[in-house]
Amino acid sequence: MSQSNSERSRWFVDEVLPQERELRSWLSARFGSAGEVDDMIQEVFSRILKAHESGPIANPRAFLFVTARNLALNQLRHMRYERPGGAREIDPLSIVADVNSPPEAVAKEEELQQLIQAIQSLPKRCRQVVTLRKIYGLSQKEVAKRLGISVHTVEAQGSIGLRKCIEYFRSHGYLSHLEK
Repeated sequence: MSQSNSERSRWFVDEVLPQERELRSWLSARFGSAGEVDDMIQEVFSRILKAHESGPIANPRAFLFVTARNLALNQLRHMRYERPGGAREIDPLSIVADVNSPPEAVAKEEELQQLIQAIQSLPKRCRQVVTLRKIYGLSQKEVAKRLGISVHTVEAQGSIGLRKCIEYFRSHGYLSHLEK
């Protein structure tokens, strides 16, 4: 995507910055340290700008909150291993518990839409196998019987489908914040 610096800046000011107050509030409710919140917001902004360079972001607000949540969870995982003695324990559930909050509801809806788009982008056979295996929870044997193919084909098509979904997420900037 070829955008000028002024277009990127305008997009950031119009679409991202208005969300900062709510994002800061959401993060502050989960992390007491203002310094940590500032660092996380800076990282979230950096990642959304990188993702926007590779293509349009359907819902910048949802992307911000999903990225912030993932950063917070990653930070908690690291703290478990690196936490100095006497540091307070943070409950990971406190970060993901408010599923009914507007930011979380928007983020979950955006994630679901991304998953649906990724599955719809698959070739027909891969889409059938992935849907039956991952969405409906059927065994490889049940999928093979239902589709009239071998279990080996189910296994191969499932692997191809999952790999293509991962490629889809990467190409649309949805995995870049998890891979760092």
